[in-house]
This record gives sequence, structure tokens and C-alpha cells, in this order.
Amino acid sequence: MSKKLLQVKDLRVSFITGEQEFEAVKGVNFHVNEGETVGIVGESGSGKSVTARSIMRLLPSPPSFLKDGTIEFQGKNLITQTENQMEAIRGKDISMIFQDPMTSTNPTIRIGDQIAEGIMKHQGLSKKEAHLKTIELLKLVGIKNSEERYNQYPHEFSGGMRQRVMIAMALACNPSLLIADEPTTALDVTIQAQILSLMKDMQQRFGTSIILITHDLGVVAGMCDRVVVMKEGEVVEQGTTEEIFANPQHPYTKRLLNALPKLHEPKQPKELPNLSPDLNINVPLVEVKNISKHFELAKGNVLKAVNDLSFQIYPGETLGLVGESGSGKSTTGRTLLQLHEPTDGEVLYKGVPVSRLTKNELKSMRRHMQIIFQDPYSSLNPRKKILDIIGEALDVHKLSPSKEARRARVEELLELVGLKKEHALRYPHEFSGGQRQRIGIARALAVEPQFIVCDEPLSALDVSIQKQVVDLLKDLQQRLGLTYLFIAHDLSMVKHISDRVAVMYGGKIVELAESEELYANPQHPYTKMLLDSIPIPDPAIEKQKKRRVMTDVELAANRFDVENTELTEVSKGHWVAI
Repeated sequence: MSKKLLQVKDLRVSFITGEQEFEAVKGVNFHVNEGETVGIVGESGSGKSVTARSIMRLLPSPPSFLKDGTIEFQGKNLITQTENQMEAIRGKDISMIFQDPMTSTNPTIRIGDQIAEGIMKHQGLSKKEAHLKTIELLKLVGIKNSEERYNQYPHEFSGGMRQRVMIAMALACNPSLLIADEPTTALDVTIQAQILSLMKDMQQRFGTSIILITHDLGVVAGMCDRVVVMKEGEVVEQGTTEEIFANPQHPYTKRLLNALPKLHEPKQPKELPNLSPDLNINVPLVEVKNISKHFELAKGNVLKAVNDLSFQIYPGETLGLVGESGSGKSTTGRTLLQLHEPTDGEVLYKGVPVSRLTKNELKSMRRHMQIIFQDPYSSLNPRKKILDIIGEALDVHKLSPSKEARRARVEELLELVGLKKEHALRYPHEFSGGQRQRIGIARALAVEPQFIVCDEPLSALDVSIQKQVVDLLKDLQQRLGLTYLFIAHDLSMVKHISDRVAVMYGGKIVELAESEELYANPQHPYTKMLLDSIPIPDPAIEKQKKRRVMTDVELAANRFDVENTELTEVSKGHWVAI
């Protein structure tokens, strides 16, 4: 019988804003046994992170306060501990890895000193001993040249490397419990796979218990022994990972599991879009010919963000563009719309070279080519009502003869994307992330474009909201005859929306094929690596995966030389960089 390390009983946490009390956690109960991993899953606002921070006693008070409940850890009730007693427990007995590695390190202190500080404080080691132990830890989490890296500052590390530093920091004092709050959300799928392997590896080595907070059920399938499902501050279901995936009981758990794109399942056949009569499906709507986009950096260095890229997008088609951060996906999308001027090459829209247009011609061309941005929070002006955010596009292109016609068109667009007419008079802060993304889509549709660049439109959204937005985009494509370039790093979602998929790496396309063909028969080693790294929301499949932390030599070997490769057709419509 496993021994309980942590027991949370009837936990209630509220926040006071002005005169109002908001109950964020409502009577939560769960436990963690020694050496096991418990996943806490749920969407934004479900209370996952508030629960985790309550265990660490890291919630600011005010505005938060613990209304009720106990948190028993190693026989102590953490709620009754003084701040000094909690300081001794934090880091030594319970550690936490935060979601964003960019903001959870001190930018003014060397990485090594930040780790060594905790070791000296909790283990009473000398500066020299702590220094040696820190170097050992950096090596352990896969950071090469750890002696040099010790003296570097956080800005000199990539996101994945900073997350490794956070793991080293969290494990520095061999804690009994590690709380990982969305530790891979900000990372690419290949880096995510390495970080999760590293956490598993460390757990086996040190016997640490883990609470893994995530909204990604694929990650849960491979990492967790048991799962706690939270919704609106309450636990709605908990059980072993196998039970939850095989036989979910609560409607919310079922909804979460059904929303997941299944990479290994065939996609649904696509309905034919209602194309404009002036378009021919055999003639490209957008043609990209040898475009490059280079950025000049400090000290005369040049970043080749996009390097000699050629592809076509046909009317009514969705071309998926996937790859990791820095592969050049978003730069490609923006260069297509002339938001970046290409360094070389040209983009043709309906056979017309876009870069040769005058300013006025480009303005009218923009009516036909629109963009939906990645972040629904920062792409809407917080000072404007939705009526004016969407109406602005109508004003620019002089598409509304009167105020009444403008308002009627905005209301029509809001209803088209599944919102209500009355939403027109609200401000962006009054909407959820998913609703804001719908407003972004309505704004893009206002001028009746034929081509839309969807630049990572799902990455800021919960999985069930992602599915709603994808279903909306597919429905709009079919009804309005739209053509999409769909940019994303989530390969499973891309498969289900795209007709063809192009894989980008180092500013180039390394593989391009119909989506079913690409997933069933990947040819380029980088495509294979991307697909292998995707966590599958099926415990049976995930448990069989032999993931391990790559050595520095293997990591280096997986950086592919694509500088002088050319796309070659290996079978009909399947192109690979050779």
C-alpha cells in the first residue's frame, strides 16, 4: 500500500475584489502518494493553478484568502505554518516549476548563482560545495558546457534551456514533492518531449512525487498515474489515468477528451467550398516564388528567417504550415501579405506580383488578403468597442454607405462567428480568449476576403475552444469559399484542418504533401522527429513510447543542414528536401 505524501481536504480559496467575493476553489479533495505523478487537468479558470499555489502558500493575501480546508504534507498542516516555517519547506521539501521559464528567473543574477543560493540555504553547503553541486545539476538536466553556462544570465538561454534550469533549481534540494504548473506550454513539441522525459528520469532517480498541472491530455496520458479533473473550481472526476481515458464518467471529462484531435485517426472528408465564379481550382490563388526574408542583426550578422521558399495555394484549399519556433512560419505568412517586404523573390495573388503594386493598389489588394493573429488578447484595441474594431476595416475600404449599414454589417459578422448582436457595444476585456479570437475572425471577414493567413490562431486557447474555432473556420471556408494558409506548431490540429501540409525548418520547406500522406508516410527525418514528439492522448500508446533525454551529440545530430537542399517529388504530390 502506497503511503500518502500529500492530502488536500475540502480546500476553499476565495478572492476579494472591491465588495465582491469570488470563490476560485470550492471544496477540493485529492491526495498524492509517495513516488507517483498526479495530473490536475482542466481549462483556464478551472482553479488548477490556484490549488497548486495554495499548497505552496504562494497566493498573495489580500486579495486571496484560504476560507477552509487542510493541506497535510508529511504529517504537517501547511495552512497553519508560519511564513518562516513555509520558507524552510519551500525548495527543500516542496518545489515548483512555473509555466513561463522567461519570467521565473531573475534577469540580473547569473544562472548558477540562482541555483546555488537555494542549495546553500537549505542544505547548509559552502559556496564552493554549492558551486560544484550546481554544475553537476546543470549536467544532469542536459545543459552542456555547464562550467561556462554557470556564469551566464537568463537572457543567454533559450526557452527550453531556461525550463531545464528551472528543473535543476526545483530539484536542487531533492524535494519530496515537485509541482509542475504547465511546464511545457510555452515550448515546441520536440523540446516538450525532452523536458517531460527529463522529469520522468529525475523522478525515477530521486523518487520524487509530482503534481503535473496541464490542459494537454496527451501529456497526462504519458506522464501520470492518476488524474484529477477540475472545472470551475471543483473536482468533477478523479481516477487512474487508464480509467479516465477508457471510461470517463463526467460529461465535462468526456467533452475534454472528445475535443482532442486524434493524430492516428483518419480525418473527416471535406465539403466542397462555395467558390467565387472567377476562381479556377486548378489555378493557384497564391503563388510564392523563391521568396527570402532576411533580418539584419547587430554586429553585421544576418538572420535568414525565410530562405528561397516556393509553393502554391489553390482556391478553397487550406495549406498547413508547421514547424518549431524560429522556423520562419510567421515571417512567411507576413511576407505573403507584404507586412514584411521580401528580401528576394515574389508573391503572386491571382497571377499579379504583389510587391510591384503601388501603395493604393496594395491597399485595395489587402481587402482580398487578410490575417487572423495569434494572440486574441493583444490584437484587439482595448479602448475601442467591438463595433469600431470590426467597423474600422469597413471604413478603410469604404464599404459602408451609412452608420446604420455599418452597424448592421458588424452585427451580421458577429452572428456569423457565433457571437451575439449586442456584443457590438462591449469592450475586448469583457470577452474570453475564445470569444476574442472569434472577434478577430469577424474582423478579418469584414471586407469579404478570399484568402486568409491564420497565424497560430489556436495557441492561446484551451483545447475545447480550439476545436470550436477550427470547426468555425472550416464552416466559414465552406460557406464563403475561403482559402487559408494555416500556420501552427500543433501538428495534430493541423492534420484535421489542412488539405496539404508544408513542414518548415530553418527558413525552408523540408516536406510538403497531402495531410493524410504526410502523417502516414513522413520522409524527412525532421518531420519524423516532430511526429514522434507529439504526445498521443492514449495511455496505452504513450506508455509504450521509449522516450529518453537526448545526449548533446544526438541533439546536435538532429539539427539538419537544409542550406543546399532542393525539394524533390518522391511520389505524386509528396515533396521532400534532399
